[in-house]
Amino acid sequence: MANLKELRSRITSVSSTMQITSAMKMVSAAKLSKAQDSITQMRPYSEKLTELLQSLSATLDDDTSSKYAEQREVKNVLIVAISSNRGLAGAFNNNIVKGVRQIAAEKYSDKNVSLYTIGKKASDVLKKGFTISKTNNAIYDNLDYEHVAVIAEELMELFLDGTYDEIVFVYNQFKNAATQIITTEQFLPIEKFVTDKNVTLDYIFEPTKVEIVRDLIPKSLKMQLFKAMSDSQASEHGARMTAMHKATDNATELRDSLKLSYNKARQASITNEILEIVGGAEALNN
Repeated sequence: MANLKELRSRITSVSSTMQITSAMKMVSAAKLSKAQDSITQMRPYSEKLTELLQSLSATLDDDTSSKYAEQREVKNVLIVAISSNRGLAGAFNNNIVKGVRQIAAEKYSDKNVSLYTIGKKASDVLKKGFTISKTNNAIYDNLDYEHVAVIAEELMELFLDGTYDEIVFVYNQFKNAATQIITTEQFLPIEKFVTDKNVTLDYIFEPTKVEIVRDLIPKSLKMQLFKAMSDSQASEHGARMTAMHKATDNATELRDSLKLSYNKARQASITNEILEIVGGAEALNN
């Protein structure tokens, strides 16, 4: 059994760790509340924008196409891996690494695969084994639509100039604080909208429907990336809050166990001292 001094030191150390993890849990809970509100409010807008594009596209002629929907032979693929800059979030970042490796091995095994990493954690791991075309870690310093739109425009340009034939996202989709769903989502080329020649829209369009669709598609793509980033950020806070909650519980359990061992050791020490005193007294009397 460890001596009393060592046990006191371990109790102090575990208590300090418990205070840190508890504080991190509360910080993540506060950030999660804001991020969750953001993604919850954004999803209906994103879904309605997609629905509008589908409705308009369904009424257009077959020869009407978008440059962002161009289907070509897939040779060069860009995987956008969205992780975080900080750890202590359970399996949050590890799931992104696994997702990238899985899709690269299963779907793009015969393609030239490059990565665009958003977040330091995925970049640090995936740089061993993959070609990383670019890393953007600074976006988390000011995550808003304007800054995300710049990245989306960069990705759109890489597709238009033929650098990549397909661009996909790998990110954690937020479900709740305890659950994040690893998601693979195609960014470009955009998937063809489901057409229905029977669709009738009683609208007056100004400008034309074709022009509206062509203007909305870039906005829709930017919103798609912003939604993925917002999902990932909410997932990160949820994963970190859950991880710190478990860490705090484990630290509490360990501290209580150490206190019990300390009390037992202290009691045994006191008992031994009493026995020594009694034994010495008896020896003097004899």
